[in-house]
Amino acid sequence: MSRILSAVAWPYANGPRHIGHVAGFGVPSDVFSRYMRMQGHDVLMVSGTDEHGTPILVAADKEGVTAQELADKNNRVIVEDLVKLGLSYDLFTRTTTTNHEQVVQDLFRGCRDNGYMIAEQTPVAIDPKTGNTLPDRYIEGTCPICKAPGARGDQCDNCGNQLDPQDLIDPISKVSGLPPEFKETEHYFLDLPALADALGTWLDGVEKDGKWRPNVIAFSKHLLEDVRPRAMSRDISWGIPVPGWEDKPNKRLYVWFDAVVGYLSAAIEWARRREADGTGSAEDWKLWWTDPEALSYYFMGKDNIVFHSQIWPAELLAYNGEGSKGGQPGGMGRLNLPTQVVASEFLTMEGKKFSSSKNVVIYVRDVLSRYQPDALRYFISIAGPESQDADFTWSEFLRRNNSELVAGWGNLVNRAAAMIAKNFGEIPAPGELEDIDRELLDAVGAGFDRVGELIGNHSQRAALAEIMRLVGEANAYVARTEPFKLKAPEQRERLATILNTLIQVVSDLNTMMCVFLPHSSNTIDAVLGGAGDIAPMPQIREVTDLDSGYPYPIITGDYTNVRGWERRVVVPGTPIAKPKPAFVKLDESIVEEELARLGMTE
Repeated sequence: MSRILSAVAWPYANGPRHIGHVAGFGVPSDVFSRYMRMQGHDVLMVSGTDEHGTPILVAADKEGVTAQELADKNNRVIVEDLVKLGLSYDLFTRTTTTNHEQVVQDLFRGCRDNGYMIAEQTPVAIDPKTGNTLPDRYIEGTCPICKAPGARGDQCDNCGNQLDPQDLIDPISKVSGLPPEFKETEHYFLDLPALADALGTWLDGVEKDGKWRPNVIAFSKHLLEDVRPRAMSRDISWGIPVPGWEDKPNKRLYVWFDAVVGYLSAAIEWARRREADGTGSAEDWKLWWTDPEALSYYFMGKDNIVFHSQIWPAELLAYNGEGSKGGQPGGMGRLNLPTQVVASEFLTMEGKKFSSSKNVVIYVRDVLSRYQPDALRYFISIAGPESQDADFTWSEFLRRNNSELVAGWGNLVNRAAAMIAKNFGEIPAPGELEDIDRELLDAVGAGFDRVGELIGNHSQRAALAEIMRLVGEANAYVARTEPFKLKAPEQRERLATILNTLIQVVSDLNTMMCVFLPHSSNTIDAVLGGAGDIAPMPQIREVTDLDSGYPYPIITGDYTNVRGWERRVVVPGTPIAKPKPAFVKLDESIVEEELARLGMTE
């Protein structure tokens, strides 16, 4: 058994999340975490809402509310959406907790005291209309390296190079549309050049291990070709104060320094809450962070690779004192670097890039208000942007739901349960197996190893495709054995054997499917005579800040009693009633309706 940290990207709280977000960080991390729990590993899945930075201030000003009020509203919306989607967090929290602020400041002090945070004068961008400091991502222009338009002040998505706002050709403010003004001010910089060798050694090691997605390791190593100090503080009123600069209230830590520390602070909050509940120790987080045998997997979209394969590992190396300047680990001990950065590509919609401002967007909440959560989870898992960009279209969503979920998997479950309910009322005892029975049982039984290996290697599309291939084999078995024709008394034993074989295969496939489709798997488990709890579900819990008493919701759950990733032999005599369909067949009219909502009809 291993201890596994599932570190899930923190959704930004300037608004509700769209399906492109959960395709990158949400569903893949949940599938992996559920599978690892079923394999007997001790999984800690953490995340929360990222609530600091200028975009929050801009959005709050637009709505006429405070930044905290906006963060509170969007935090709750995001929490509710992720629970409805079935994401099994051990703790989903937020970055505006006192605990998070203290952990962020502790990590900053450790990096600074080891000599890897350097205070220097630097030009900052000011919006000439508002007078506010502009974050790098709120400045756009032409990339000075590859000449691509639309490069941001921190990075060019086209060539992947890190940039500074003043490097851009013809930069403009995304707030006012005016050219920004630059002035000199003092900020802290993470000394990436002093950490480059250690970063390179670490990346060489994970490349040799061969488990990272090729696009992620290639992009990460490319970043080392142009390493420069990176600003880790900002002139802004909304964020975490910079330790040592208490006399400079508008100096705050960069939101991205703040956010990535959230993986650590969430684990610490989880442990503190366990101690408060009497279920554990406040030091339990160390089992995932300071034990060198523990494994950690970070899930996100590809636009966040730079922060998770360079900036965050560099901060950990700096805190540990493992750069060229040496140093000692801080008070939290030597912290583990990521085992793997699992980055997905982009999901587009109807051939266009997601854009809330242009109404090219499908919010998670809207989808879940009209469709089953597992229909969305299925599409993301079978056709999502795992290793290359993928396109969400309503016509493909409809086809996948009706042709695969309803006509394939749902039909198999219904046929098996309905025939047993009609002919026996309970799972029948099998007679002597024939070759055709053994072949199907052996093929599905072998699926546990094959599907599990694929999920463990973050090939979830292939894993779900393999399950659906086995669903096809089971449907073909029904067509070949024709149990619905076995009506004579002398055929009853053969009918019992076929239906026992079939319900065993359905049970096995539901066990494999439950990591992908937890809602319907619980429904199907009940159809098969189980308790309907094969996939433990997350819940919202109303709590107060452990230090300040401020109220907020968290996502948590009890995932300790999960079914093992293996065949469980069905028990003859288990009552089986006439089933109700687990999936809803969609009318073809939904395509035009959804396109009309998006303004995409002709």
